[in-house]
Amino acid sequence: MHKKIIGYTTGVFDMFHIGHLNLLKNAKQHCDYLIVGVTIDSLVAYKNKQAIIPFEERRAIVEHIDFVDYVVPQKTMHKMEAFHEHHFDIMFVGSDWKDTETWNRLEEEFADVGVEIKYLPYTAGTSSTVLRETLQKINA
Repeated sequence: MHKKIIGYTTGVFDMFHIGHLNLLKNAKQHCDYLIVGVTIDSLVAYKNKQAIIPFEERRAIVEHIDFVDYVVPQKTMHKMEAFHEHHFDIMFVGSDWKDTETWNRLEEEFADVGVEIKYLPYTAGTSSTVLRETLQKINA
C-alpha cells in the first residue's frame, strides 16, 4: 500500500499572484496532501513589511486553491515546530532560497527526522515586492 506523502509550505501570500499559484501547483505534484502555512500579520514583520491584504483574507484565498488540502496559520518562523505539529514528509520552498545559510542548516535538521526539502522553481518577473513597488510609484 502506498504511504500518503504529506507536503508543507509556507508563505505570506500577500497580493496573491502567479508565482504563488505556481509554487502551490508544483508542490502538490510532489505530495498527496498539501498543508500550507499562511503567515499571520504580526509575523510578516520578519520581512520588514506590513501585509497589504489582512491575514484572514489571504488565508481564504489560499483555502480556495484546488491544489491546497489544508491551511494553517504560520505563527512562527521555526520550521521544526511546524514539523512537530503537522508531521509532513516534504517541505517545499522556492529555489531562490537554495544554498542559503538558513536553508542549508534546515536541510541538515530535517534530514535527521526524515523530511526532504524540495526547492521549487521561483517564478521570475512577478513578486509581491514588485507589485508593492509599482503601487508605491502609482500613489506617489
